Amino acid sequence: MFMDEYIDIVDAQGHPTGKAELKSVIHTKGYYHHTAHIWFYTSDGYILLSQRSAKKAICPLLWDVSVAGHIDAGETIESGAIREIEEEIGLPISEKALHKIGVFECLQSYDNGIVDNEFHNTFITELPVPVEKLVKQDEEVEALKLVSFEGFKTLIATIGHNNNHFVPSNKAYYEFVLQAIIKHTK
Repeated sequence: MFMDEYIDIVDAQGHPTGKAELKSVIHTKGYYHHTAHIWFYTSDGYILLSQRSAKKAICPLLWDVSVAGHIDAGETIESGAIREIEEEIGLPISEKALHKIGVFECLQSYDNGIVDNEFHNTFITELPVPVEKLVKQDEEVEALKLVSFEGFKTLIATIGHNNNHFVPSNKAYYEFVLQAIIKHTK
């Protein structure tokens, strides 16, 4: 079921405007807003990927970030990240487990009329449980899988040539995330 929650509107630099609007309006009007992206990795060199639900309006069934979601109005980015993790994969986690690696501007328009002007507040963290223990939210997540760092690198290199495995506009972003995870795990 689609929930139309209120989201804080930010300016083109990501600063709060003091205004909030329904997510549907934000995506129709193209207002800037914040999201949280959380990439999980394992100590033995794997990254958790999430397949977007077939029900998603944008990029259904493509593989992407472990967990992602909008920051609700009045919510901090970190608390939004924690909430999204619990909602999408059923994993309680503490804010101190999150390591922020950056904020990435993502400005996209889609054929279905959605104008998505987001700031991806991106975190990495170690997956503290086996993937089989995760409980996926069907409205958001079709499937979950672990891929090795090398496998992830190969998937990135073949974006556009591998049956659209990943969201194609995010290639440079995926490369940055992989390097940040590798650096963090050394």
